[in-house]
Parts: sequence; C-alpha cells; structure tokens
Amino acid sequence: MCTPSESKAPAGPEAAPDLGEILRRHSADFCASHEVSPLQHRVLRVLASCRTAALGGHLEQCDRCGHRRAVYHSCRNRHCPKCQLLAQADWLEARRADLLPIPYFHVVFTLPQELRRLALARPRLVYDLLFRAASETLQTFARDPKHLGGELGLTAILHTWGQTLSLHPHLHCLVTGGALAADGSRWIATRHPRFLFPVRALAKVFRGKFLGGLRQRFDRGELGTDEALPTLLHTLRQHDWVVYAKPPFAGPESVLRYLGRYTHRIALSNRRILRVEGDRVALRYRDYADGNRIKVLELSVHELLRRFLLHVLPQGFVRIRHYGLLANRSRRPRIARCRELLAASAPPAAPAEESVGEKVLRLTGVDLTVCPACGEGRMQVIAELDPHDAATARAPILDSS
Repeated sequence: MCTPSESKAPAGPEAAPDLGEILRRHSADFCASHEVSPLQHRVLRVLASCRTAALGGHLEQCDRCGHRRAVYHSCRNRHCPKCQLLAQADWLEARRADLLPIPYFHVVFTLPQELRRLALARPRLVYDLLFRAASETLQTFARDPKHLGGELGLTAILHTWGQTLSLHPHLHCLVTGGALAADGSRWIATRHPRFLFPVRALAKVFRGKFLGGLRQRFDRGELGTDEALPTLLHTLRQHDWVVYAKPPFAGPESVLRYLGRYTHRIALSNRRILRVEGDRVALRYRDYADGNRIKVLELSVHELLRRFLLHVLPQGFVRIRHYGLLANRSRRPRIARCRELLAASAPPAAPAEESVGEKVLRLTGVDLTVCPACGEGRMQVIAELDPHDAATARAPILDSS
C-alpha cells in the first residue's frame, strides 16, 4: 500500500478538487494495478499525507472571535503542489542578491521526442547531459570574441512536462545580457540590446554536444547493450534541434517574476484541476498549437497518476543549477566585481531574524496570522496535534465563538 487506508471515493462530483485528495482516494488501487518504483511509491504516499492529520500539526485560535482551525504540517516534497510557495520565496530571496542592472535573456533548450524513451529509462543520465550540453553551448558562444569574449552568468531550470503532462524534457535558462572579461577588467555588453546569440547556431552546437556526450557514455557501457542506440544517434544528427530565445526582460524585477513562475513549478498544480467525478478528472491546459487557447482535458484518474509519475525526478537530482558568473564556487567575488564595473549597489539584505509568518508576509504579502473568520483577530497556537493520536487526529475542529 502506498497510501494510508482510506474509504472509497463517494459517487458523484467532489468539491474543491485537489491532488492530495485524489491520491488518498485512488493511489492504492493505482499501485495495485500498475508498475510503480519505490521512489514513486514514496512520492505518492508523502503527497497524500501533506497537510493532513497524518503529519501532525497544531491547533490555532483567534484571540478576538475564538475561531479555531487545525494547521497540519506540510510534506516539503518538491513534487507537491502545496509545498512550493515558501520554498520558492526562500529561493527568490537568495537569488535577489545576484541580480545585476542589465538585460537578462530567456533561452529554452528542448530534447527531441525520439529521446523521451531513453529519458524514461535513464533519467539521471539524460537530464545531466541536457544540463551539460546546454550550459557548455552557451558558455562556448559567450567566450568566443565574435560574440562576447567573456564569462556570462547562467541559471538553468529543468522542466520535464508538457501542458497535457506528457514527457517533454526541456531546460529554461536565464542568461545575463553580457559577460565579464576573462581578466575581470571590464563588463562586455551584448552588441544588440535585444539579441544574445543566433539560435540556429546554438541548436547545432547543442545537438553536437549532447549526442557526443551520449555516444561517449554508450562507448563506456553506461547505457548497456542497446543495439538501437547507434542508429538513433545517426537519425538525431540529421534532424534540426530546437533552441528558443525570448527577448530580454525589462529589468531585475521582471527577472524575479520570471523566476517565480519557473523555478518551483511542478508538473501539475491544484489550480489546473477543474473537477473530479468518480474516476474521471478534468484538467485545464493551454494549447500552444491553437493560439494558446485554454482547453479542458479529461482523463481517468489512473491515467492522470501515470502521467504525473513520469515527472518524478531521481532521488537527490538537482533541477536548478548555476554556471559561469553564478557558479557557487566563485559567485560572490565575481558578482561584486560586476557591480563595481557597472557602478551598481547591492540590493538590500534580508532581515537577519524573522519568523516563518513574517517571511511569508514580506515575500508574498500573505499574512498567515490574520483570522480568516473575523479578519481582525490574530491566530495563536493553543495545542499541538499528535499524528500518532488517532482520536485527536480524527476529532472535528469546532468553532468556539
């Protein structure tokens, strides 16, 4: 069993559709009828328990109207749609200190669909190669005097899904619109404010680096004895690969808004789940091939879970990586030197000490302490909820007002 025991889903429509509720009702049947890896089992179990009595929590009461609510602990799993807000805010706070007053470009590297089967079988190897090929491609162009002739800064973010939850591995890259000279003597801006590198040339170099790395790993025996791989490599060399570059962002704040949309996004958010009726789920998605129109996709619950599990990353896999000026080993002195050359001051530092509630309020504007009932009182902790105390966990929370 990969989830706590739950009663079967009731017939008819369900209110407030939520991935966790879908898992609590359906994942046990799914695991019994599908091949699920131990890691996928764990993800399903953890997400089903998120913000429920199973993880414990505390009881809060309003100091004005007496309204009570149970606040349960979150699972903090990176695949969970409920646990990304604070993680995203923390990450953005750290990245704010690295922003420079320059244009930033958004470049996307996409793997051809012929590689998706290999990505499912060897996700760590394929996704590591994707990071390496994309970052080396951008750095190769940046170091070439015909383009910039210096070291750029790069943050790369792995996404593995398309709008309908199909496997669609691609890398979103946030790239500085300029580079630091090799000797650190000057900042080299892009020759054109709205142009970074030629995308067709980027795509060719990216293809060569990825396929070259894949061939090396095949020759070393890291891909087993897949006799079809040499033919696949030959086929992929004949195809054009896709690299897409968007116009630069308007300024540092727009960069932060971009990062907020992409860094901690997961394959499926609760906002996209429109309704759940029996064993059918309706999802909202954007059809890019039809003028970006919003459409509705209906799936069986089992098909939804199957597609969702395509995007569970290997244990410990790092899906956000930094290169060049932003590489961790030398980021601080290089960013400081860039600011000096650009005559820019550092952004204000975050408060040294603050509670989780204060951080959420500062970074998101959401005040978790305000009473949701009266809107004036403050919620205060009055008791801890023990996940091992079945009676407490199942007891209803009553409004004492």
